[in-house]
Amino acid sequence: MVAQHADAMRLLRQDKSFAALIERVGPPQLGIERGRSPYEALMRAIAHQQLHGRAARSILARFEALYAPDGFPAPERVLATQEAELRACGFSGAKIASLRAICTATLDGKVPSRRISARLSDEALIERLTLIRGIGRWTVEMLLIFTLGRPDVLPVDDFGVRDGYRVLKGLELAPKPKVLAEIGLPWSPYRSIAAWYLWRASDEGKRAKQPTSRA
Repeated sequence: MVAQHADAMRLLRQDKSFAALIERVGPPQLGIERGRSPYEALMRAIAHQQLHGRAARSILARFEALYAPDGFPAPERVLATQEAELRACGFSGAKIASLRAICTATLDGKVPSRRISARLSDEALIERLTLIRGIGRWTVEMLLIFTLGRPDVLPVDDFGVRDGYRVLKGLELAPKPKVLAEIGLPWSPYRSIAAWYLWRASDEGKRAKQPTSRA
């Protein structure tokens, strides 16, 4: 992994804007959850959809407490849980339907294990998992990057990634997804790491907009 990061930084540094950003930010820190199953990653992703991270974490804490002390619940246990109990955790009706769809798809073998996932390409996993209710391409791309550790995923529909490129290049507007996909071709096979740096660029842009305190 260290060698991969070094190769990625060497490739990205060919762009002066990336080189300056890498100098400021340092090596990439993707925080890959290698012990997490695709099933658990998708379930957690549903909680985070359209919510602030803190609110999602609170919902997940209440959800896991339903099954304590056994850890993250198996799909059979979730399917056996009353809807009222899941609503009490903070899940909406639509999210409960998605959670149950993921559980059913896991039991049916449509959500693969980590071992089986390793034999499937990025696009094959995207095609397979986006058939599940509530799971879009972006959600699967986050799974590919942060759970499976795939190195060459550029989530061009992600606002932060597109905004990061805008900040990086000093543009007035962020590029459209298709345009960014073309721009990002030279970053292969390390587009996941390029995305990480673009998120950091977006963060820098947000901090630059914050008013400075007056003495």
